[in-house]
Amino acid sequence: MTFAEKIKSAREARNMTQQELCDQIHVSRRTITAYESGTAFPRASTMRKLAACLGVSIDYLSDDTVSDPAYGLEEQSYIEQVRDLYGNKGAAEMKFLLERNAALFAGGELPQEAKDAFFEAVMKAYITCKEESKKTFGRKHHENG
Repeated sequence: MTFAEKIKSAREARNMTQQELCDQIHVSRRTITAYESGTAFPRASTMRKLAACLGVSIDYLSDDTVSDPAYGLEEQSYIEQVRDLYGNKGAAEMKFLLERNAALFAGGELPQEAKDAFFEAVMKAYITCKEESKKTFGRKHHENG
């Protein structure tokens, strides 16, 4: 499925009109029509709003090879928390860390609580490292050095 097909399908699955969707993500109806016809593609910030509003993952919307609307959804909230703290670069780093560690889940069924604990631990470790790095290499360190 293409991005355009996924947007329309997800919107219809939620029984939303184009107008309701555009009202929720603060874009024009013309923009939603363009997304659904495949003549426009959203910016990253709008893509995040679309995914949240439609209850699907950003990976699902942005990658035509992903067919599961929930693919990557478990990690998404952790990535967004890091984005709030460290911007897009931090979010990309967190996504990379989580993707590289996904092999730990292969070959078995882990309870959701275990997955959540893992994602939380990776996020806390990332934030701790970023904060320690700021202390060691931040502006104050260079000014006092």
